[in-house]
Amino acid sequence: MTNSDTFEGGCHCGAVRFRVVVDKYKVDECNCSICLKKGFLHLIVPSESFTLLQGVEALTTYTFNTGVAKHTFCRICGIHSFYTPRSHPDGFSVNLRCLDGENTLSRFEIVPFDGANWEQNIHNLDS
Repeated sequence: MTNSDTFEGGCHCGAVRFRVVVDKYKVDECNCSICLKKGFLHLIVPSESFTLLQGVEALTTYTFNTGVAKHTFCRICGIHSFYTPRSHPDGFSVNLRCLDGENTLSRFEIVPFDGANWEQNIHNLDS
């Protein structure tokens, strides 16, 4: 049996809002070129644990390299609050920094991930 909590979050301007159910308090801090620049802290969840509450019309998508990852972000304020990751294409990676609450970040263990060398290290990510 696992304890789970429900969080809500969104982009800076409020156009995009989502809800996520969390049962694992570990996030990955990736050092790949895009995550490093965005400051993304990956809270990877299965698709059934993620609900987009509003803002589908405000989302736009950026892809590169293999095109598997769908880097969604708010076209109004530019914030990347979640996306479909290459490592878990049937789930979501939520940016922990985009969850509501002042002390939310402190509830999670932050684990470094060498995404700059993705192919050699993908086996280190939890499924």
